[in-house]
Amino acid sequence: MAAAVDPGRWRARLAELITRFEVPGAALAFLHEGEVHEFAAGVLNTATGVDVTTDSLFQIGSVTKVWTATQIMLLVERGELTLDTAVAEMLPEFRVADPEVSRTVTIRHLLTHTSGIDGDLFLDTGRGDDCVEKYVRACADLAQNHPLGATQSYCNSGFTIAGRVIERLTGKVWDAALREQIIEPLGLTHTWTLPEDVLRFRGAMGHMDGRPAPVWGLMRSAGPAGLICARPADVVAFARAHLGAELLADPRAMWEPQVDIPNPYTMGRQWGVGWIVDEWQGRRVLSHGGNTIGQAAMLWVVPETETVVCVLANGGHTAAFQRALATELFDELLGLAVPPVLGPPAEPFETDVERYAGVYERAGARMTMSVRDGRLSLYNEPTGALAGMQPPMEFDLVPVDDTTFVGRPEGEPQWVSAVFYELADGSPYVHLGVRATPRTA
Repeated sequence: MAAAVDPGRWRARLAELITRFEVPGAALAFLHEGEVHEFAAGVLNTATGVDVTTDSLFQIGSVTKVWTATQIMLLVERGELTLDTAVAEMLPEFRVADPEVSRTVTIRHLLTHTSGIDGDLFLDTGRGDDCVEKYVRACADLAQNHPLGATQSYCNSGFTIAGRVIERLTGKVWDAALREQIIEPLGLTHTWTLPEDVLRFRGAMGHMDGRPAPVWGLMRSAGPAGLICARPADVVAFARAHLGAELLADPRAMWEPQVDIPNPYTMGRQWGVGWIVDEWQGRRVLSHGGNTIGQAAMLWVVPETETVVCVLANGGHTAAFQRALATELFDELLGLAVPPVLGPPAEPFETDVERYAGVYERAGARMTMSVRDGRLSLYNEPTGALAGMQPPMEFDLVPVDDTTFVGRPEGEPQWVSAVFYELADGSPYVHLGVRATPRTA
């Protein structure tokens, strides 16, 4: 076992890492050998200069999805439904564009990102308690990104739909059900979902291009997919509850791999129920990340050693920051090597890039792959409600093998990976950013 934790070293190291990766502020908490350690560095908002403290609240983004999945599993354990219950059985009014999917998509499909429902519908349906209900009604026009169960593609809308199932079964709005099912039983004092509650604490502001983001947060309808705000120690306490029977009688049911991720180089190899499931040097690792408007969160759990790490940040090169922190921390705590980010091969790899040229499109993004001087180039253009929040990106893709490519957007220290593949019916897709995008032209 590695040496005991040196609080002074980690306090200084966190400050060094946020400077290196241009992160305005960050907070870190980790559970190691039964003890929780907390650290903070930087500022919550560059316009105000207010310091980050260990009890500051950050937006944890899609880490929320593990909480929503846990809410569903609590209802499963009560016998209210099963993972293979059809959504339409719980929500008779539920519709998407494909009538067969409307009838047959299950809770398991939603929680494992295998529904194929186009997942990045960000729609402001108001601040009222009926916002999730209104959002689900608006899903009636959502097309299929891929056939039901045919592959894995990240689906925010699926988790808001799951949130509506929770509302129907509990008789409470999602936020209130979350408090009753998880927050209050665990005694979490710094976990909230609505901005008027976050305002009572030190709340982080997201940053884009080094400046405070144009808006603080996402619309309330995105709640079950990504609107929890918390301090890292509360997130660690939530994850710690999954190591025993504090919340669920059988939390391991959420760890079981449900589907292989076509691009295993981004977040992990498989998706469980809510959790991403990976293996580092033979040890199972559960994780989930989250990104909102200028804020980023990461949660890792190593069940074998009962180690939990949560780091929250409010801008800068967050992916590279999270990776550097995890690499150093897990090595020190457990002697465990975090898999390195996939980069270009040592020797150039030659492959036919022309076959991947074309337009790939889904809700929220249009990607144009073109060939220039024998190299594959990606132009990624955000579409929909968040188009104004993210600029288009253009960068070359370097082949690692016949189907796997890596690229690095200008100014970014970390490589991103893309995997080209076909479904069983031969339909061409690219898997980038944990999402499957079909070629449409």
